[in-house]
Amino acid sequence: VQLQASGGGLVQAGGSLRLSCVASGSTFSSYNMGWFREAPGKEREFVAVITWSGGNAYYRDSVKGRFTISRDNTKNTVYLQMDSLKPEDTAVYYCAARPRRRDYYCSGYGCRDPVSYDDWGLGTLVTVSS
Repeated sequence: VQLQASGGGLVQAGGSLRLSCVASGSTFSSYNMGWFREAPGKEREFVAVITWSGGNAYYRDSVKGRFTISRDNTKNTVYLQMDSLKPEDTAVYYCAARPRRRDYYCSGYGCRDPVSYDDWGLGTLVTVSS
């Protein structure tokens, strides 16, 4: 599946952004979808994941209550609504696809591990100024 992320930009601390990721080339509902981020000098880290039906979503602790992942399978799109942004959220954000057959409900660690994702978008830069 091919992925195209967009929606990044420069925002002040406390502000909001909504990232979008459009998929093509395969059946979107066959995939659990994740968002990851990579800050300068740091490893890529898990941000959020949503299961293929949208029934389950999981977040890293530092974004719980501030970020919301959602998807629209009719539009082949996954979203990441980011509110109350902090300077430490500054990073390149990537969307990624993981076949649902590996873990339908993301009950295991695999959905949080970037190594287990097959397809990646190019990323979109989010910069939060203090």
